[in-house]
Amino acid sequence: MGRPPLGQSSDRIATGRAPAKRALIGTRIRERRLSQGWRQTEVARRAEISAAYLNLIEHNRRPVSEALLGRLAQALHIDVTELASDHEEALISGLREAAGRLSDHKHPLEMDQIAEFAARYPGWASALSVAIHRADALERRLVALSDRMTRDPYLLATLHEVQSAVTSVRSTASILAETPDIEPEWRDRFHSNLDGDSARLSRTAQALVAYLDTFEDDAVPMSPQEEVEAWIAAGQPDPADSAELASDAARKLARDMAAAQARDRELLSDAELAEATALLTLPDPALLASRLGRPLDLVLRRLGVLRSGIWAHAGLIVCDGSGAPLFRVAPPGFRLPPPGEGCALWPLFEALAQPQLPVARLVEMASGARYLAWAVCERLLPMGFDGPPLSRAQMLLLPAPPEDRREALAVGPACRICPRTLCPARHEPSILGPA
Repeated sequence: MGRPPLGQSSDRIATGRAPAKRALIGTRIRERRLSQGWRQTEVARRAEISAAYLNLIEHNRRPVSEALLGRLAQALHIDVTELASDHEEALISGLREAAGRLSDHKHPLEMDQIAEFAARYPGWASALSVAIHRADALERRLVALSDRMTRDPYLLATLHEVQSAVTSVRSTASILAETPDIEPEWRDRFHSNLDGDSARLSRTAQALVAYLDTFEDDAVPMSPQEEVEAWIAAGQPDPADSAELASDAARKLARDMAAAQARDRELLSDAELAEATALLTLPDPALLASRLGRPLDLVLRRLGVLRSGIWAHAGLIVCDGSGAPLFRVAPPGFRLPPPGEGCALWPLFEALAQPQLPVARLVEMASGARYLAWAVCERLLPMGFDGPPLSRAQMLLLPAPPEDRREALAVGPACRICPRTLCPARHEPSILGPA
């Protein structure tokens, strides 16, 4: 049986498999051919295809089957595994993140050429990606240290104690220096005060230095909420034995959270939720809630905690009426700010402003990552009708499918660490650059 006419991609027939989806393989083929100084007609002849078809492949306009890939690798004198490598995908992700951070760059960025750049100059692309990740780590560290310096209650109390001791020592020493004829009884009393205050200052200063030394340890939690988030990331082990929960406050928060999740599980079991989820072809929490006959807020929370099936990569953020976080699990690539902060444009806060009214949005982070977001706020009456209603909002996030190209709402993690310079919701400058 003869080979199909040149220029036709009929290797599907030869292999019985669909062409491999490699978006950048054409660029690698062209770069290899040019580096060897070969013409398209020469390589096409060796691979037994037409030059016109090779031209389409090199411009990433045609897929390449396994059989054709092998012939091209042989024609280009290169190992097929090297030619088929998809290592640029990680570089492209890093470059997109860099582009998001350079949104205020005076020269427009050629976003449609990112794949080309990664394939043609993998060394430079890798160096840029590494630099961005290092910068991101330093920015996160800077924000953490800044928050700790300004909000840590122990640090603030210790600094106040140091200031108080210094003031007391200074006052006593000034009295002794300016009053040479002071009575012996008072002089002894002042000397005793000076000795006590100086000892207090020494102890406090030593404790402060020891505490500041812990700033170099990234594993040291900075708040009970962060301890709880580390506990969640560890799979929510028994709070009594969890190494992530160092403080009594964090252990109580974890126990309360586990109890709340148990109550939700009694209202909607894992098995019932998983069975209903398996019947869905598209992610739609409202449709799921309708089929189950359960409140939407309950379904959102259960999906974000169970995370099974099509919701395996979901994230969940729950907050109270003040916006304080009660539960936070981020989907892949979604950057969470320090506890207590957030982007005012998040659908979570939109729902908080209009209780009982569901909100659905397609949102996009500065890195280019896009997410489907569903949020709703419920009203609680823990003190009965005689007490004020309390609010609790929940937002479920799911990575958006690549084919969803609708216009998305531009959001960020929080103003202090968001690179978007022209955001209408910005309330403070970003530490990443001029706002």
